[in-house]
Amino acid sequence: MDIRNVVIVGSGCAGHTAALYSARANLKPLIIEGHEPGGQLSMTTLVENFPGFPEGITGPELIENMRKQASRFGAEYRMGHVVKADLSKRPIELSFGKEMVQTRTLIIASGASARWLGLPNEHALIGHGVSSCATCDGFFFSGKEIAVIGGGDSAMEEATFLTRFASKVTLIHRREQFRASKIMLDRARANPKIEFLTDTVVDDVLDVSKKEVTALRLRNRKSGESWDLPVSAMFLGIGHIPNAKVFEGQLDADADGYLITHKNVFTKVPGVFACGDVQDRRYRQAITAAGSGCMAALEVEKYLEEEGL
Repeated sequence: MDIRNVVIVGSGCAGHTAALYSARANLKPLIIEGHEPGGQLSMTTLVENFPGFPEGITGPELIENMRKQASRFGAEYRMGHVVKADLSKRPIELSFGKEMVQTRTLIIASGASARWLGLPNEHALIGHGVSSCATCDGFFFSGKEIAVIGGGDSAMEEATFLTRFASKVTLIHRREQFRASKIMLDRARANPKIEFLTDTVVDDVLDVSKKEVTALRLRNRKSGESWDLPVSAMFLGIGHIPNAKVFEGQLDADADGYLITHKNVFTKVPGVFACGDVQDRRYRQAITAAGSGCMAALEVEKYLEEEGL
């Protein structure tokens, strides 16, 4: 079996950038695409804040361009996601699908998946008014009425940020009490553009036939009363799940499962680096993910050189 110089897990902005840099360094990287090829950008209709595209670019197109660029320099892509990893072995062993691969170094760029509500029409409207990223998509709803779902700091932060664009933000929470910290909750409550709806759940999002969000079907948990709230967008503020379960017990993670790194991309295991949303709970932007993917690839090159590999 061939021993790889570097295997990259994940094919979003971080993974593709790591692939490009390591391929240009002639390390012949293998990229295992993961269970969401392209990452969260593949579900974004228009990206207007990635430098170099003054007219904007669709998420899938940006991802495809990155992939082509890395492939041009010899990056190899394989479908599948890692089901088993042994980081204690040298070389490191990874299993994906029915295949096993050995590698001298590993870049984990597996991202984080947004938590969704599981509504009947939710996924059909992602990118058409349903979003999990206020900083990515808030601008498209300038002057419109929108809703934010959640009761923690993420929801308060999203709602407060979205008041820059929206004429009104309705924050919907299924309980009466909020998990958010006092300072975040007070800030949201002090904002005249934010209205609170508690003890309320979303039963569905409308309207798939129009390919845009027109309203949310809501239900009061105590009275059982149902009604439609007209809005132009629904933003999920219920957090993300880092795709790092396969490395549990082998790498340090915080309480929410985000991998803990030092010096930007180093994990506690020599030769194993993490970049992008799997370790970044703060920024979660395409450009910051790409930047950390570049860092990880440069560190891999340096590590292999220092180890004489």
